[in-house]
Amino acid sequence: MGMDGPGAILVGIDGSTPSMRAAAYAVGMARRQHCRLIAVYVRSLPSSLLPLADTGGTATVTTIDAQDAIERELREAFQEYLPALGVEAELVIRTGDAFAELIAAAGEARADAVIVGRSAGLLHRIAGSLAVKLVRCGRWPVTVVP
Repeated sequence: MGMDGPGAILVGIDGSTPSMRAAAYAVGMARRQHCRLIAVYVRSLPSSLLPLADTGGTATVTTIDAQDAIERELREAFQEYLPALGVEAELVIRTGDAFAELIAAAGEARADAVIVGRSAGLLHRIAGSLAVKLVRCGRWPVTVVP
């Protein structure tokens, strides 16, 4: 692993407190190991949130607005805090299934490790199983930060 220079640590973030703790943990790890940090925020598709309900689209709009706000906050935090931390980091925004997108991003980044927060507010049940799925996948060491 990491024959071509330092490796990469991938962290899944969603704006929740556990995911922010996971990000802080990942930053420290990347700094100690002198490797790149890739933070991935996976936006869910509106269709996956409202498969049946037809509420005139208001719930979908709210979800998209919330995701826009999270994405903005993450981008701002990246620009504001990361330069001082001395870590080469990249924020990746993807849309789709959290598990599939994190795995794809980890593959593309040739990640050496994957870090996730224990659960993610909105998608608590999915995120709960996300860590389990990543561990089962067995491709990278996975750290789940409470």
